[in-house]
Amino acid sequence: MTSRREFLTRVATGSAALALGGGATSAAAQQRGAMHDSSIVRDTTNLFAMDQSAAKAVRLPPKPNAKPLLTNAERDELEHKIRCQCGCTLDVFTCRTTDFSCQVSPAMHADVLALVQGGYSAQEIIDGFVSTYGERVLMAPKKSGFNLLAWFTPGVAVIVAGTLIAVWLRRWKNEPPPVAAASTFTTVDATPDELARLDAAVRGDDRE
Repeated sequence: MTSRREFLTRVATGSAALALGGGATSAAAQQRGAMHDSSIVRDTTNLFAMDQSAAKAVRLPPKPNAKPLLTNAERDELEHKIRCQCGCTLDVFTCRTTDFSCQVSPAMHADVLALVQGGYSAQEIIDGFVSTYGERVLMAPKKSGFNLLAWFTPGVAVIVAGTLIAVWLRRWKNEPPPVAAASTFTTVDATPDELARLDAAVRGDDRE
């Protein structure tokens, strides 16, 4: 026969086991949910194929007695002009502050920080990135040479096309309406003899 103490002991032990089991199950479920959520974030942070090895070192020796020439706001504005090279279409600042799975934009940001601390100006930093990556690193191409032609060609094409259309419309509006040509031949219901006499009368041959 089971005593009251043994009964209560068994109940307490069973309750503790259930509590521990439920806690473990809940923790596992939470862990699975966290893994699932993180995979969603990881899969949807970037719509492009990311190249995490695209970062290249942009290094310049610090200037003598270097002091930062840019404020934090000016540095961030500078990063808006530099394109992240991971494969996205974002600038460095936007990519590093919105896509935390990217490893390229933080590396490029670190290079910007080092160059700022080295006493370089915004234009000098941009030139350093262009010399390393080429002009593809710029969010907007330089307005010189063929790039200048690329900037102005679309506008010139629109102006030329608009001018041609305006000239054509003006000519079309001022052109007189076409006049229906008179029929050269008229069908006459007459016999050959009647036609012959008519022809003679026109020529004046039919004299009585």
